[in-house]
Amino acid sequence: MARSVAPPHVLNISDLRRLAKRRLPRVVFDYIDGGADAEVTLRDNVKAYEELTFRPRGAVAIPSIDLKTTILGAPLDLPFILAPVGSTRLFYPNGEVLAARAAGKAGTAYVLSTLSGTPMEQVRAATSGPAWYQVYLCGGREASINMLKRAKAAGFTALVVTIDTGVPGLRERDLRNGIKELLGRGISGLPYLGQMIARPAWIAGMLADGGLMKFPNVLLPTGPMPYADVGKTLEESVVCWDDLRWIRDLWHGKIIVKGVHTAEDAERVVAEGADALVVSNHGGRQLDGVPGSIRSLPEVVSAVGNRIEVLVDGGIRNGGDIVKALALGARGVLVGRAYAYGLSAAGEPGVTRAIEILRSGIVRTMKLLGVASLRELNRSYIDVPAGWLPGDARTRN
Repeated sequence: MARSVAPPHVLNISDLRRLAKRRLPRVVFDYIDGGADAEVTLRDNVKAYEELTFRPRGAVAIPSIDLKTTILGAPLDLPFILAPVGSTRLFYPNGEVLAARAAGKAGTAYVLSTLSGTPMEQVRAATSGPAWYQVYLCGGREASINMLKRAKAAGFTALVVTIDTGVPGLRERDLRNGIKELLGRGISGLPYLGQMIARPAWIAGMLADGGLMKFPNVLLPTGPMPYADVGKTLEESVVCWDDLRWIRDLWHGKIIVKGVHTAEDAERVVAEGADALVVSNHGGRQLDGVPGSIRSLPEVVSAVGNRIEVLVDGGIRNGGDIVKALALGARGVLVGRAYAYGLSAAGEPGVTRAIEILRSGIVRTMKLLGVASLRELNRSYIDVPAGWLPGDARTRN
């Protein structure tokens, strides 16, 4: 497993966030950091973890911790995976390749977003670990079929189908900062050019990396899909339940459905023959006002039981958060912003440091809980607030 040399001032994910904010133009940092509308869900993703508390067992000596697990049949050294994050080439030159390589060195999986700036073949070749591909049906069925065939040929072993983007969320920070102008016309088109001039190192890195690219994994009749067309294309290519059938018939591999909040949708995912689901509110970037993902996890776990594997993302900022999610029944977790801050701060070493912060946090938390392996974790190690569990009289109707 890869380890980073930790500067004394980088002790947690918040430190990486501060470094990322210092290096990036505001428009790019807020693209990572922000959420939809009033950002209620964005904040609750983090707050919900704070409401869960631990119930440790004392007088237990644990010399070592076993973090190995298996997700969708793939053996992993860690119970967390790097989530799909769009446009990571904006954060750091060659960003998708660097993040994928760091994941592989750490013994875990990487999920590549459809909305990435690097050809999928290059990203898959960069990692020694499992690689999954996250799909939007951008450009319609024909373009999507070609994209899935490429992903299969490149060696991606699982497909993550995102179902919560019927329309892009209203991300007010992005609109105020001029993200559409940046992605559509490049650096010169940004209305607030001063924030760019204040970050010359970022500009130099982008120019050295070939400038702002289109989306090379979404090939339209006119060529790669431009950044400016993302919102319109997503709205025109909403994933529906019927789409899962032709996707499954074409893919012939593991399929994960991402964006599940409720028992009703979880049951539908099982009925459609998926192998796993992700309890996710898109990091608070889509429908504002839904609960933090970890609040929805017990309802979904209760609904599906052991029929498929359940993952969760959103709001994870330390190893203790991951332990809480696993104790509540998640098979594993996906982390997005945590590694995106690291990538933005320092490239591959930053991603490696983010992974190490989370890994060491899991180990420390489990030792203090009195748990030697992930297999031993269960709900008895956490105190769940009233109303979270199915069947609780105070649970929402």
